[in-house]
Order: sequence, then C-alpha cells, then structure tokens
Amino acid sequence: MNKNLKASAQGGFTLIELIVVIVILGILAATAMPKFMNMSGEARLASVKAAKGALMATSTMVHGKVLANPSIANNGTITIEDVTVQLANGYPDSKTITAAAGLANDYSPDINDRAVTISPKGASNPAKCSVTYDNTGAAGGPIIKMNTESAADCN
Repeated sequence: MNKNLKASAQGGFTLIELIVVIVILGILAATAMPKFMNMSGEARLASVKAAKGALMATSTMVHGKVLANPSIANNGTITIEDVTVQLANGYPDSKTITAAAGLANDYSPDINDRAVTISPKGASNPAKCSVTYDNTGAAGGPIIKMNTESAADCN
C-alpha cells in the first residue's frame, strides 16, 4: 500500500505568497490614495459652475418675462417662487438674484453696490473660488464671470 502523501495534503497559500500580495496591495493603495484624497476642491469647483448656471438661467428667465410683459419693467420688481426680485435694465439686480436663483443657503454671497460674488461655503479662498454676477449698467445683459481657474483654487 503505497499512499501518495501529496494528494492528501491540504492546499493553500504559503506565507511568502500572502506577504507578496499584501505588499502589492500596499503599493497600489499608496499610488491611488492621493488621487482620491483631494476631491473637495473638485466638488467645490463643480458647485461654482452650478451656481454660474443657476445665475444664467434665472437671469434669462426674468428677462424673458420682462420682454413678454413690458409692464413688469415699469413696476421694477417681479416675483419668482415667492421671492421678490428687483430689476435693473430688465434683468435681476445683484442684491436679489441669489435668493431668486436658490443660492442663498448653500453659498456665501458677497454683495456690494456693483455686483454679487458667490462662493461655496467652506472654500478656503472665497475670492478665487467664486462666480460674479454684475448687472450695473449692462443694457446688453449681465456679466457672469467665473473667478476660478482650477480646483486648486477651491481647496
């Protein structure tokens, strides 16, 4: 009776194989981790782009209503979603557009006499991570400008 001991031995991984797999996983994690660690800047940049879109859409909608009903321009205000919007040259003025666009809660508006600059809450450099809406004396429409060049500005 010759028994084959190799056939009855249990199969599995050796200690060296397990260590090699753990080392490879560690190297992959170390190279991939920095790409996922700094996503907050990208998220804030996307948020600023969304705010710009909301400003553009609100401005266009209000101007369309003014063109459709010119008596609104004579009144100087229009109500959109229970928000009274002041008009300037047929477009929302800089003091009331953030509320009309629904940006008042999630963003930090910096309103002055000329324009409003909107940045996401939590941005370390709100001056760079922002969008500006300027409707002072703009007969051709407001100027909506991104002040952000990259996600690094929004960290």
